[in-house]
Amino acid sequence: MPNKFEAIVVGGGPAGLTAAIALAAGGLATALVGKRPDRPDNRTTALLGGSVTALQTLGVWNLCAGQSAPLKTMRIVDDTGRLWRAPEVKFEAGEIDLDAFGHNIANRDLVAALERRAVALPNLKLINDEVTAVEPDDDAVSVTAKGGDILRAALVIGADGRRSLCRTAAGIDVNEHAYKQVALTVILRHSRPHRDTSTEFHTPHGPFTLVPLPGLRSSLVWVLEPHRADEIVALDDATLAAEIERASHSILGKIELDPGRGLFPLSVVTAHSFGARRIALVGEAAHVIPPIGAQGLNLGLRDAATIGELAVEAHRAGSDIGGAAVLGAYDRQRRGDVTTRGVAIDLFNRTLLTDFLPVQGLRGLGLYMIDKIGPLRRVVMREGIAPAARQPRLMRGEAL
Repeated sequence: MPNKFEAIVVGGGPAGLTAAIALAAGGLATALVGKRPDRPDNRTTALLGGSVTALQTLGVWNLCAGQSAPLKTMRIVDDTGRLWRAPEVKFEAGEIDLDAFGHNIANRDLVAALERRAVALPNLKLINDEVTAVEPDDDAVSVTAKGGDILRAALVIGADGRRSLCRTAAGIDVNEHAYKQVALTVILRHSRPHRDTSTEFHTPHGPFTLVPLPGLRSSLVWVLEPHRADEIVALDDATLAAEIERASHSILGKIELDPGRGLFPLSVVTAHSFGARRIALVGEAAHVIPPIGAQGLNLGLRDAATIGELAVEAHRAGSDIGGAAVLGAYDRQRRGDVTTRGVAIDLFNRTLLTDFLPVQGLRGLGLYMIDKIGPLRRVVMREGIAPAARQPRLMRGEAL
């Protein structure tokens, strides 16, 4: 007989864990099923203010705050070498009355803190196993794990990544566009302090972004052409460190690399619907965007907070937590935020890649106006941290 729950989350990454914790903390009997990755994740996440607030509200942030670095300044530098170059733009958190825009943390430290919180919740069962089948019907969804466990619930949260089994089971198609770009991710040590400043160099092939970590450490996301990425990733540590120091104009001094490198092809993927057949999609199961502007996982955490809020409210009202009303509300509340940010990042990325002078000029003019017009700069900063539209309760610091 299947194990019965009120909600099941498929996928044990940060978005899935956050959704599971939110549901369980809101009183729903919840299971999370997902196989821990074989390889350690060497990426980091710049958690923006609302995401940090949500994690504080869920009792997670106090378990990992000491392993994060504040992002007090964000700096954009035009390193395209083109005829029309944009001015350097600097955003200061203090200008909008914040101590920091957010905090940068290693994904492995964030996941460890989420797991510690998850195991402490009596309403949440964690199953470290691969999901082999997801089968929705009129009343519930059955989830089968490789080890033989069969689980059943009125609502399933698909947090199982861009090749989502849950999305396939729900019959949801996607729009997808692949870029001729690859992101290299590394964590590095340096001899000069970063001063809590994230620096994004704009190159003709994409951003080269240095983001602070505690101490004399930073994370790097370097967007490259595929052939150049293959050349770079094949370098030994000393040679790659020298290349990074050159590309960063030595702003952080001498560079040394931590073990581990990641290489990720860039694409934009958006699901036609974020929920159907008692399955709600969160994170990369619903949308994938390039690693520009620290939006990816922050969007996923807003997904998790939103479906958690809607499901808990429906449960307390005695309504069907996996019904069309909940899934329809979830899609409406998340689509505008995801679409707006996805389009903005896509357009921004394309302006970096184009050789068309008028487009380069418009990009430069836009950055010039943001730099010189204070009210406009502050609007851009606030919208970058949190959408103008309604934020879920967890992002506002309100428990479910």
